[in-house]
Amino acid sequence: MSDLVVVAFDDEQTAFRVRDKLARMSKEHLIGLEDLVVVVRHQDGKTDVKQSMSLAGLGALSGSFWGLLIGIIFLMPLLGLAIGAVTGALAGHLTDYGIDDAFIKEVSETVKPGGSAVFMLIKEVTPDKFLKEMEEFRGTVIKTSLTDESETKLREAFGEAPEEKEKVAAPAV
Repeated sequence: MSDLVVVAFDDEQTAFRVRDKLARMSKEHLIGLEDLVVVVRHQDGKTDVKQSMSLAGLGALSGSFWGLLIGIIFLMPLLGLAIGAVTGALAGHLTDYGIDDAFIKEVSETVKPGGSAVFMLIKEVTPDKFLKEMEEFRGTVIKTSLTDESETKLREAFGEAPEEKEKVAAPAV
């Protein structure tokens, strides 16, 4: 099962730096990501969403292969290639993979103007090394599907002060 983590930053560039760090960590097999999205909310209030994977491109590639194969069978390889590429790109564009687009839009509205956020759908991670790598970034954890203990460690790694729990005195006997 994958874990969702959303972290907001005070500027527009930090989320991209986190994305680059995560890409490097992925190559080193310290983290496995199902999806990664960067959201930037400009000063004028406009929001840019940068998906890490282009499903339209993957669909076009897959569709081209199958279209070419079917086109060869019916002695029209170029027509099959073209039709396969178009239908594959369209299918890839319409496919919603990873983090739900409506959720991204809803949460991105909470990012303050001039800020950014990174949405991570993590399928596997080496927690101690991940937390150490994230310490250089200062951010605010907005949403997670982590356990309370893991979320607290994540918040500390991003420089958030631990939330003070209200201490309830035990009744006197």
